[in-house]
Amino acid sequence: MQSMMIRRATEQDADLLTALIQRSGAYRGQYASIISDYRVTADYIARHQVFTAVDVTGRLLGFYALVLNPPELDLIFVADDAQGMGIGRLLVNHMIGQAGEAGLTGVRVVSHPPAEKFYRRLGAERVGTVAPRPPKVGWERPELRFTIPQ
Repeated sequence: MQSMMIRRATEQDADLLTALIQRSGAYRGQYASIISDYRVTADYIARHQVFTAVDVTGRLLGFYALVLNPPELDLIFVADDAQGMGIGRLLVNHMIGQAGEAGLTGVRVVSHPPAEKFYRRLGAERVGTVAPRPPKVGWERPELRFTIPQ
């Protein structure tokens, strides 16, 4: 894996985070509607625990957003050209650490269906299914939970 660091996102990162989401190959075809007009805003970054993974040149490799109340991993994205390098695992492990520091006992994840196996490999357990919400989300989504060690 290339050298990288995880840092807290700043409000100035909003456009970069939005661009990473919009370029995601995981949301092409039938899944495109869920991100078609999605934007990460400066206000969103200020209100939530948003962390970025950047390489030594400062290039954005990925990010996650942890909502504390109610506890949920709201967003996690890794740049298409950085996938398979362990960045997603590092981001999830960092999120679990942040959740523990915040005193959380668990974190909900409503998963993109193709990403369920990724979360389960990292220790999330499936706890249910979230129903479709047409017109934007026309498919069921797995609901998972990370138990946070105390």
